[in-house]
Amino acid sequence: MASLSHGQLLVHAVRVLDTYNRDMQSVEEHVNKYLKQQKIYDDGDQTFIVEVFSNCVRYWDLMKVITDGFFVKDGKNMLRSEENLYIVTSYLVFFRLDELGVAHFRKFVSAQDINKMYRFLNFCLNERNLITWMKDGWEKFYEHTFVQRSVLSPIQRWMPELQEMLSHMKAKIDNKLKPRRRTTPKTETKPFDITQPRPRSIPIPEPIPKLQKHKSPPRSLYDDPEEFDILKRNRDVNRRKAEERLMEASRIQFACANPEKSDKTKEIWNNIISEEDGKLDFERHRAKPTPSFLSTASERATTRHRVRVISKEVPFKMNTTAILREGHLYSQREEKEVKRLENLEAGAKDKSEFEKWQNKMKTQDLEQELAAIERRRLEGKLSHEEAILARQNLIRSNKQKVLNHREQTKKMFDEFLQQKFREEEEMRILVEQTMQGHKNAKDATKKIQDIKRKIVQDVNEESRELMRQAVEEAEVEMRRRMELIHQIRAMEAVPIIRQKFVDLTATSGHGLLSEMSIAELRERMCLLRTAEEELEEQRRDNILSTKQAKDQKLLDTLETISRHRLEQTKSAAIRFEKRKKGEPGPLQVKDDKLTELERKLEERKATRKREQQSAKITASRSAANRTQNLISQKKALEENRWKELEMTRERTARIMNDGLQTKSANRLAVM
Repeated sequence: MASLSHGQLLVHAVRVLDTYNRDMQSVEEHVNKYLKQQKIYDDGDQTFIVEVFSNCVRYWDLMKVITDGFFVKDGKNMLRSEENLYIVTSYLVFFRLDELGVAHFRKFVSAQDINKMYRFLNFCLNERNLITWMKDGWEKFYEHTFVQRSVLSPIQRWMPELQEMLSHMKAKIDNKLKPRRRTTPKTETKPFDITQPRPRSIPIPEPIPKLQKHKSPPRSLYDDPEEFDILKRNRDVNRRKAEERLMEASRIQFACANPEKSDKTKEIWNNIISEEDGKLDFERHRAKPTPSFLSTASERATTRHRVRVISKEVPFKMNTTAILREGHLYSQREEKEVKRLENLEAGAKDKSEFEKWQNKMKTQDLEQELAAIERRRLEGKLSHEEAILARQNLIRSNKQKVLNHREQTKKMFDEFLQQKFREEEEMRILVEQTMQGHKNAKDATKKIQDIKRKIVQDVNEESRELMRQAVEEAEVEMRRRMELIHQIRAMEAVPIIRQKFVDLTATSGHGLLSEMSIAELRERMCLLRTAEEELEEQRRDNILSTKQAKDQKLLDTLETISRHRLEQTKSAAIRFEKRKKGEPGPLQVKDDKLTELERKLEERKATRKREQQSAKITASRSAANRTQNLISQKKALEENRWKELEMTRERTARIMNDGLQTKSANRLAVM
């Protein structure tokens, strides 16, 4: 059998690398399977494909550095599916060039697309790339000596010939080289030795008929009718007038048509909503009242140094953490008490006399502090009364200003109403004129529609004939496609027998060290499950013993806590009886400055009450009647405005509805 060409060898090397899966197949098994499928029996071809494929897998990391850099820099527009082609080419350049030579390597390159090969070889044969980042990337996977001797040194020896080949490829791409033409000998023609035919007689040409000249179409056929120009000018004028009137109407809007509420109205609505929501808050948190056994704030401040408030005990849940914490606290207290007794036995001094002196000094400091608090309280009340008097004077002056402002507002409101009535009358006249202009435009539109209707009828006759032809062609094409679909479905309906028998006691046959059958795997899983259950049972026993020891420790701690609580309850009852027998009354704070401040405060209160009595205003009947009349006039005015606005909207909607009905009727007539 004849051996394969250079291009075919390169294609087979790329294909065997594309179909290889290193996780599922070995190198030798895959390449033998591929050669058998492709029916390649030549020894030289088999040797070349096997060596190229095995060495590409062996030096995969080295080739990957080159291809990754190429796709990042110069090969951004290249296909990723051609990566194995570049890997095989780079292997031939860096490892097989000494064996192949430049002549055979040029044949491999010329078998592929010259543009792709030139771009890749120009990138990987760049000396700057070779000695910089490519060398650094290779040394991450291989030793420095191997990279220098086996990769860089051979390629540097062949660099002049390779550069010459690249320049030749560049010139071919730029169309600088003309293709060589083969000099073949010319074929000499020899006449056949046959009887010469008689020459044919020249036929007399038939006279060419002359067609009559047709009249050229009139120029008016290509000109638009004058009615179109007139309508366009009228439309522009009407549109400009309508825009001006719309701008004027939007600038002077009706006051009654403003749906936006004022800030004061919004504030009143928010207050009403919040009050209603507050009534519906049934599940809110309610503060508990002060317990009866607790004294007031002043009594607590007065008797803080002698009387201690007895609070009720709040029940809480005794969990493990609380028990251990409280047990640790009592153990610390016991250690502290034992240490104190040991110090007393050793001759330490008692501090009861110092505590008596300290309590006396604290009582004096507390009396001074209470006197200062009371003085500040009286001064605050006095300043509050003075502020109230100043506010009353300010309110009186503001009321006078409000009366003056109301009179001016009333005059301005009357003038505004008169001006508003005049503007509404002008606007009503303007709207009537606009509606009359719309009617004139409708008549002109009807004439244009009649002209268009005639044109459409002529066009529809031609389109029907074209549509009929298109439908016939589509029916023929549809029949052909239906026959093709029936044939495909008949081929797909043929059943395919697919049976696969599984032996649970046999291995998969990959040749791995830990390879086992499904039956053996199930047996080992049962053994592992039994071992896990035994380990879990042992852990349960350890946890149970730990819990029992912990519970015993908690019981001992609870017993210690109960003893301490009993002793504390007894000592607290004894102390309470002693305090109850010798409890003194609250402290009385007396000072001349405090008396003077209380007197001034009473005077300010009396002055404020007199001012409030004199500032009371009684509403007169005439003022109430005048206010009621103004409110009724305002309501009547608002009702009239709303009625006029509704009538205007209804009239506009009626006119627009008539126009839409006319347009729809004309469209139906055209169709």
